[in-house]
This record gives sequence, structure tokens and C-alpha cells, in this order.
Amino acid sequence: MSKVFDIALKDLTRSLRSAMALMFMFGIPLLVTGLFYLMFGSRASQGEFNLPRTRLVIANLDTDAPRLQSSSGSVPGGIQANTMSELVVNVLRSEKMADLLETSVVPDAASARSAVDSRQAQVAIIIPNGFSRQFADPYGLAEIEFFQDPTLTLGPGVVRSILSQFMDGLAGVRIVVNVAMDELDPAEYGKVAQIVQQYLDTSPMNEEDLAESLLDERLATKPESTSQQNARSLIRILGPFMGGMMVFFAFVTASSSAESLLREQEEGTLQRLFTTPTLQSIILGGKFLAVFLTVLVQITVMFLAGRLIFGIAWGALSSGIIVAFGIVLMAASFGIFINSLLRDTRQGGVVFGGLLSLTGMIGMMSVFAMNAPEAGNLGNTVSLLVPQGWAVRGILQLLDGVTGTPLVLNTMVMLVWGTVFFSIGVWRFNKRYG
Repeated sequence: MSKVFDIALKDLTRSLRSAMALMFMFGIPLLVTGLFYLMFGSRASQGEFNLPRTRLVIANLDTDAPRLQSSSGSVPGGIQANTMSELVVNVLRSEKMADLLETSVVPDAASARSAVDSRQAQVAIIIPNGFSRQFADPYGLAEIEFFQDPTLTLGPGVVRSILSQFMDGLAGVRIVVNVAMDELDPAEYGKVAQIVQQYLDTSPMNEEDLAESLLDERLATKPESTSQQNARSLIRILGPFMGGMMVFFAFVTASSSAESLLREQEEGTLQRLFTTPTLQSIILGGKFLAVFLTVLVQITVMFLAGRLIFGIAWGALSSGIIVAFGIVLMAASFGIFINSLLRDTRQGGVVFGGLLSLTGMIGMMSVFAMNAPEAGNLGNTVSLLVPQGWAVRGILQLLDGVTGTPLVLNTMVMLVWGTVFFSIGVWRFNKRYG
């Protein structure tokens, strides 16, 4: 057993002395993540990492709408409006939203969609005819059409968050009215307006700064302090990105490390080792162990660098160890498996450049699309078709603070992938050199 470790440590030392290997293991992932941090980090630390204004167009088609029966003081934020649809438009066009939204009104739905298609706007909101009547109906379904540029995520996310929270607040009013009508005696229906006003007085929707009360804290507009909130928002971007880069290059490192078997075969050193008294199984075992140790060092250093350099919180230590173990086993086994299918290092260059790039990018789809709900769902599914996708999923679970069964199940899938890759790889290498 000591010879297995001697061979493994020798190969590990050789890898860590290679400038090219160190560049792929640590240099490129940290450099790319550092570029993102330098681009936005200094501005975030100074409280200058602000959201750009989102260009929004609104088409209000609700022409036959009943008038609101309330005073202006009963409308959230004191905004003037005669109908429910007009209230939605005026809230989005209010001065308090001007720092977030650049809003314009168009006469019809076609114009709204055309503005987004031509990139004159990022989001279009279409309020259909009958919206106000449906909202007033206790059993009605009031819907607003949301149309966005599919290539964007942040701006549409801002508008969607504002609109959904505002409508949720108004829906609360309708619930209050319905409950009051059910509970009160018909002779007491005059108290409904008073009950609604009490609800509005205690609702966040009646705060003086309406923009702050509507926007989700995840979008970093309502900070503990502005600099702290902006810095935390930046880290939420860096964490998944660095995690994806870490997984991508872990598979590259494992494949490159396992390629030493093919390289030594071409140089003749592997055959000379087989002529020594050391058993072939021990030699191969040491080579395989070197791949695992190399990836383990890489993952450990990257986790620590992310925490110490960029302040990324990877979750609980025990959860991090579980996920890291799964990634190391799967990446190292994948490297052994891929090299067992190759005849020489020339094939390796083509396969590593093509196959690893393709599977790595597919595995990171969940990171690229995580801020777009529709694309995110597709990315989460497609990414799991490759082993890298399960590794990235484990990283995202750590960043989201997931523990227990979901985390363990994802790691178990990684272990299954790793076991299959390792079994096939070892069988093929033993068959080749047996």
C-alpha cells in the first residue's frame, strides 16, 4: 500500500510543479472570477453598484373599466387613479419609480410588443380590456400580459417583482372586502370602507417611499446599508459563476492528470515500470490515486480561495465536505474513464478540447440561465444530462443553504456517476495492460 501512495505522491508533485497545470487548476478560474470582481467590486464596496433603469412600455386596453369608489388617500402611496388599470399604470409611471423604470404608454398591444422586438423597450405590459371588472369580481381572474426581451434577465426581473408585489398588495384589499362582506351583517356593510382603510394604513403599500416597499430585497434596492447590500448582491453573482468555473476546470484537470498514463505509455516509462517487481495493480492504483489527489487539492484550494479572497459563503462545512467529495470522485473517475477510451495523447487533445468544453458548458447552463425563470427551468433539466451538471447543482445547493436529504441525494447521484466511470475506466486499463 505504501508503494501506491509513493507513486501517487510522485505524480501529484509532478502536476503541481507544472506551470500549465497550475494555470488550469487555479489561475484561469481565479483570474476570470477576479475580473468580474474588479469590474464591479470596487463600485459595490462604495455603494455605487446600482441597477440600470429598465425601459418599460404599457398598453392599457381596459377601456370599459368601473371607476374606483375611494378617495385619493385610500390609494397606496396617495397616487391618483380613477380605475384599477389606471392605478397600475400610474404606479409604474410615478416619480418614485423613476430611478428604476423608464416608462412610456402606447395605444395598443401590437405597438407594445413591437417596441420590445425592436429593442426600444426591454419589457412590455399589456392590460387587457375587462381587467378592472375581473379584479372587482370576487371570483374573477384579473391577468396582465408580460412580454420581455428573452435575452435579458435583470431588467425584466425588476419589473416582474414590482408588478407582482403591487398586485399582491391590491389582492389583499380584495380579500379584506370579501371577508368583511361574508362576516358582517348586511346592515353593517357601511363599515367595509373603514376596514379597508385600516388595512391600507398598516400595509407596506401605503409607505411614503412606494418604490422601496415594492421592490424585492433580492434586487438590492432596500439595503441594510447601501454598500453592504450591493456587495452582497455582487457575491451572489460571483458564487455560482466561480462554482461553475471550479467544476469545469476540475474535469479538465482530472482528464489531463489521467492522461499521464497515455503519455508514459508513449515514452516507454510505463512499460519499464511493469517490468519491475512492483505489481501492475499497484502501479495503476498509484496512478489512479494521483488523479483523485490532484483534483482534491484543486477543489480544496478553490473553495478556500473563494471564501478568503471573494468572501463567498459556501454553506456549512459538513455540507461543503459532502459536495466536494462527490465532485472529486466524479471528476477524477470521469478523467480515468475518458483516457481509457483513447489510444494516444493526440486523440486526447481533440477529445479534451471538444468533449470537455461541450459537456462543461452544458453543465453550466443552470448558472447562465439562473435569473431567467423559463430558461432557468430548461437549463436545470438539460444540465443534468452531463455529470458536470450534477456537480454544479451541488454547488448551487451549497450557496442556497440547502442541507439534508436534497443535498445528500444529489451527492449520491454524483457517486453513482463516479462509480460507473471508475469501474469502466479501471476495467479498460487493466485489459489494455494485462
